[in-house]
Amino acid sequence: MTPTIHLRLPLGQRSRHMVICGDDGLAHRLAIELDAVCGETVTVVLPSRRDGYGAEIAGLHRDPRSPVELLVAARPDEQTLRAAGVERAAALALTYGDDQVNVTAALLARSLNPSVRLVIRMYNRERGRHLERLLDRAAEVGGLADDASLDASTTVLSDTDTAVPELVSAAAVGQGHTLQVEGKVFRGVVRPAGAPGRPTDLATLAVLSGAHQDDPASEDSAETPGEDGTQLLPDTRTSYHRQFTHGRLMLEEVTHHHDPEAPKASRGHRDLLLGHLTHLPWKVFVSKEVIAVFGALAAIVVLLSVATAFVLDGPLWKDVYLPLLDIFTMGDPATDEEPARRILQLVAGFVGLAVLPLVVAATMNATEAFRSASANHPPSANLSDHIVLVGLGKIGTRVLARLGTTDHRIVAVERDPHARGVQLARELGIPLLLEDATAPGVLDRARIGQSKSLLVLTREDSENLDIVMAAREANPGIRVVMRLYDDDFAATVSRTMRASYPDALTRSRSVSALAAPSFAAAMMGRHVLGVMPVERGSLLFTVVDVAGHPELEGRSIHAAFRENEWRVLAVGAADARFSSSSMDTLAGLRLDRQGLDWHPPHGRILRAGDRAVLATTRRGLDVLMTGAQPHPPERRP
Repeated sequence: MTPTIHLRLPLGQRSRHMVICGDDGLAHRLAIELDAVCGETVTVVLPSRRDGYGAEIAGLHRDPRSPVELLVAARPDEQTLRAAGVERAAALALTYGDDQVNVTAALLARSLNPSVRLVIRMYNRERGRHLERLLDRAAEVGGLADDASLDASTTVLSDTDTAVPELVSAAAVGQGHTLQVEGKVFRGVVRPAGAPGRPTDLATLAVLSGAHQDDPASEDSAETPGEDGTQLLPDTRTSYHRQFTHGRLMLEEVTHHHDPEAPKASRGHRDLLLGHLTHLPWKVFVSKEVIAVFGALAAIVVLLSVATAFVLDGPLWKDVYLPLLDIFTMGDPATDEEPARRILQLVAGFVGLAVLPLVVAATMNATEAFRSASANHPPSANLSDHIVLVGLGKIGTRVLARLGTTDHRIVAVERDPHARGVQLARELGIPLLLEDATAPGVLDRARIGQSKSLLVLTREDSENLDIVMAAREANPGIRVVMRLYDDDFAATVSRTMRASYPDALTRSRSVSALAAPSFAAAMMGRHVLGVMPVERGSLLFTVVDVAGHPELEGRSIHAAFRENEWRVLAVGAADARFSSSSMDTLAGLRLDRQGLDWHPPHGRILRAGDRAVLATTRRGLDVLMTGAQPHPPERRP
């Protein structure tokens, strides 16, 4: 298929041109992110204008204020990549749901443009690590200079891993996004109006608006940066005067953490086996169907045994044994016996032909019912204050792995016995119901009425909503986090559920919306540790070398602060190496254990040999990296 290109200006005139290949929600959100936040010129390659998210992406192209360009092509082959301008592009994002398609396109792109910055979506972590090393080595072989090589880095990201911390945090604690750096874990927590700070608080991230002081990650309004709206990275004066009437979003250090890569079973193997045997559905073998069939067979055997006793003289066991042999056609022909005996043998044979299929069918049905039901491991009758997780697909499996490292009690529900996370649930000893959560009684068996949180992560928006509404009726105060693909639908559902149940927390999350900021930052060459939603906006946590940044180098930490744009959180040595892959941890990049000072004094001077961890707004990160604006007069952070 010949690509159809729609361009407003020749690509050769674009010095910061970026390309996105994909047609799903992540590609759509990424285009919006690059357009709105960075003002980049973006060409989106998609197979159709109408299927999937093609219509939404085409809508961006039709907006005269948007620099989004459109290329329609069946697949990202060499011809398509050339037509999209990859040979001159600064960055290329590959967001297809198929790892193999993304790998093939990445190899082609690196051969066409050794200096292009590659951001690749991939679910398989191990394959992602190998691909990063391969493509970065290809860039080095291409003869790039050292600086260019750094800028031409390959970043492999998983939208699943990027979204998992937010989903887990919302379900486990209700509020607060988690961030992992150098083996430490941090989270954003809301301090109510007038509440004093705590020793674990590191920095004020935002002063919340009156409307959203209890819900900083709400999705029912745009950012409100005005006088009464949410203030991201406020100065001391704003934070002090408004903390008594508005809530504050603080970065808090979490002292206890388990390695998410090493989930451990909650009970010993012997206890798990005994518990599983106890819960096996033995009663299926005494179902009404089985009792009826085998009862009829027993009655027939009794009648034939009585008739045989009248015909033949012999012991009782022989009167029962011979009819059984005849029914199952296992006896010898009674050719030398009396006529009555021969007649009884024929009757028994015909009875066997009629009854045996029923016996076999009832036995097979009972066995299949036993096999299916025995896969379930229902929770104990006294379980309470637990998290119910519905859906063990890609997202659900990663969420389960992360929850499995915590002290939270979990009940998993999944209708597909071959789903990714079923085996993991069994290994962790987590109660598991292999049933459809929308079926009557399933949520009750998961003890939804006694649970504290519900995570609904199936692939169907309507199904997720059905489950949530049923759970709300059973437990009006339960904390709900649901995965919804459509962002507008997610916002509408959140508003409605909060209006109907004002005392209960409802989160509707789009994985694409959660992952897009990290993908956009990687396309711009920024090392993003994590993203924290605040209303419709977000804060990014990033690491930068102080050298070469006049906004940082030679300034004290307090002088380097820029209101509403960035704040220095930690300082370490510049030779401490960061991995460029988010595949290494669920939360993002990990610093090698050479040490970060998370409590640096405000007078600490940032020098060229330092590396700093910053909390930034999206605009602030762009300004910091491009040096587009001079530093304003100093403010006291």
